Amino acid sequence: MRRFSLVRTIGTFGLIVLGAILFALSHPNFLISSGIFPLAFVAIVPLGLAVRRMTWWATPLWGIAYGFISYALFNYWLATFHPLAIFIVPTIYAGYFFVVVPALWLADRRFGAWAFLAQAVIWMAYEWIRTQWYLGYAYGIMGYALWPAPVLFQIVEFGGVWIVSFIVVLPSFFIAQMINQAGVRGAGAAALRRPAVVGVYGAVLAATILYGVVSPVDYSAARNWRVALIQQNIDPWVGGFRTYERSLEILLRESTRAIRESDPDVVVWSETSFVPSINYHTQYRTDQERYELVRELRQYLDAQDRPFVIGNSDGRLRRNESGELERIDYNAVVVFNAGGEIQDTYRKIHLVPFTEHFPYERQFPWLHRALVENDTNFWYAGEEWTVFESDGVRYSTPICFEDTFGYLSRGFVRHGAEVIVNLTNDLWSKSEACAMQHMSMAVFRSVENRRSVVRSTNGGMTVIIDPNGRITHRLEPFVEGHLVGDVPVYTDRDTVYTAWGDWLACLFVACGAMIVVAGFILTVLHRRQRDDQID
Repeated sequence: MRRFSLVRTIGTFGLIVLGAILFALSHPNFLISSGIFPLAFVAIVPLGLAVRRMTWWATPLWGIAYGFISYALFNYWLATFHPLAIFIVPTIYAGYFFVVVPALWLADRRFGAWAFLAQAVIWMAYEWIRTQWYLGYAYGIMGYALWPAPVLFQIVEFGGVWIVSFIVVLPSFFIAQMINQAGVRGAGAAALRRPAVVGVYGAVLAATILYGVVSPVDYSAARNWRVALIQQNIDPWVGGFRTYERSLEILLRESTRAIRESDPDVVVWSETSFVPSINYHTQYRTDQERYELVRELRQYLDAQDRPFVIGNSDGRLRRNESGELERIDYNAVVVFNAGGEIQDTYRKIHLVPFTEHFPYERQFPWLHRALVENDTNFWYAGEEWTVFESDGVRYSTPICFEDTFGYLSRGFVRHGAEVIVNLTNDLWSKSEACAMQHMSMAVFRSVENRRSVVRSTNGGMTVIIDPNGRITHRLEPFVEGHLVGDVPVYTDRDTVYTAWGDWLACLFVACGAMIVVAGFILTVLHRRQRDDQID
């Protein structure tokens, strides 16, 4: 009996590890930077098989194992980002799956032939919940794995990435259930005995592909906005004044070349491309070296005849609770009009947890202290949905992490943005897979709202994405240079997603909650019935 239990445990662990590997490989990864997107349709099969082998009391423990291993493999590059990050993020997902795997087990045991559907809905509820509140993190949502195949995700304009994720995860749970019922050899025959399920899914997939073929918008008549995206390729881990000076030298040189060679309508620099706070050092001049660098930049901009979009730290003084003046900083984008005057500033609304803000200093002083000791730079959050206008084009500038959330780009579009211009710095990761994972989410923002998306980065991926989610221009990652391209300013089509947002995700959450409650009630009734029979 003990030998059987040991073999079963080893087999379950093997399935957990296999599932984690397939999950990581389906997205951009350290072996193939674009990912192997067809794997997404079967990536959760091993987990579905493992759930059937688990005893109820062990499901939370197996959930911890799956969550930690899958995100340690998928987000391996976090080890470069922060010493604590490669531990914190996988631990957070271990916590999520501490709950998710028991819920999947409950659905498997209590919903019979429709267990696979209940499990898929539970998974979708988890995917939306994990993007909410302080710990919100969108990396690894299954639908994003399909980014290389725009024909498969044009339907996101109806319900966001969630509609694609559901189509992706459903086969995994269905296949797992067929194997669990009939074994590996009989899984195909078991599936064929469910012709309605196979037929309906096949029809949905065919309709998805057909819509992907016929739905892309024709933007040939739209205005073209010529943008120059400057990629300075400066290592963000190397700080100090000399680095800031060298970065500015590259930015000015590449901007001048782009203007001279291609005559763009606007020049865009990346997130915190210019580090000394332009606003703070212009007003207070407490650091002469930094003020001189700011003055050099302002003199250059004063001589330009086109707008510049610049990522910068917006430093300001305010009085604290003790009445003393203290400096606060925002991760910001400053837009300069032709002639060098500041038009407006956008301050990042959705900050990165742990590395950009940590509001729980009193509750977890040891963690706050560890973050501070590891040189974490905390920012204050902005509140305004800023929409800039340059030469008649209205655009908003979500910063870095912000383009991973559908609600933010949607919000900017609803406030009037015609183009989404993302400023990012992913060079810190020293990983093309990290930059690709980030970019893979940006392509969905374009289709969700049928707006062009521009990404200007320090090292990658600097791209232009059309309203159909296709990358029209791309600069090689981790090189110094610039990218100039025409961005279609398309606004003729409004989408269901822009109007209604994450309505489908909310539906999944409601249905998932009902499934779990119903499963719990059925379990209680089943045990009472069994106890009555024993008595």
